[in-house]
Amino acid sequence: MQAGKRVISTEAERNLIVYMIIVLLVICTLVILFFIVYQKRKNQLLLENIEQQKKFDEELLLTQQEIQEETLKNVGRELHDNIGQLLAFSTMQMNAVAKALPDEVKPKVSNASDSLKESLAAVRSLSKSLNNDVLSTLSFESILQNEVERLNKSGLIEVELKISGCDENFENKKDQIILFRMIQEFFSNTLKYAEAECIDVLLNYKEQELSINIKDDGVGFDVNKAEKGSGLINIHKRAELINAKLELKSQLEQGTSLHILYPYR
Repeated sequence: MQAGKRVISTEAERNLIVYMIIVLLVICTLVILFFIVYQKRKNQLLLENIEQQKKFDEELLLTQQEIQEETLKNVGRELHDNIGQLLAFSTMQMNAVAKALPDEVKPKVSNASDSLKESLAAVRSLSKSLNNDVLSTLSFESILQNEVERLNKSGLIEVELKISGCDENFENKKDQIILFRMIQEFFSNTLKYAEAECIDVLLNYKEQELSINIKDDGVGFDVNKAEKGSGLINIHKRAELINAKLELKSQLEQGTSLHILYPYR
């Protein structure tokens, strides 16, 4: 009888141990599953937050771009409508005065009138490059050619533009304006800081993308040590808006170059 009781007791203990093991396995499985689900949910929330932040940043960049373009458009209109009209009126007045002056004085008045005409042409060219409503009606080549001619006429620097390929695949007007503003920013920085005499610009239209190479012969700078001013920041932000790749290179006394690779959209 005692042996039988011991067998039963041993069997019960084994069953209890097995039961406890099963319970522990179930608990461990539930804990692991809970942890996996929690991690997935956590990762999903993180991804959603990253995506929301990305969309917010993109919207912010677009808003900043729109504000900048609206400001430039207003300045362009003011130049064309107000300053342009004043210069045109001054030119007409100068011509009227010249008719009543002695012949020996007329050449001087004529020179002043010519200067006013040149100033009027420069103001109109500048107003065109600032107004995105005007830019959106032109091809990218025409926009850039106008800016190159304007800079060359200013006498501040000499710009050479070379074009390879055809722009038949480049039809996004908004992206054209953003790319143009990036190039304008490079020109502006070169005039301010580079002490350069020449800028070379090469447009290479490819089947899927547009390659833009710009290089000046200025004093250059150390890219790693230079502080990122508003000009460089604007170029990078605009590149993000149109998914363009940037490569800025510069060395002391060897000039600065900017390579932009823009995929057609």
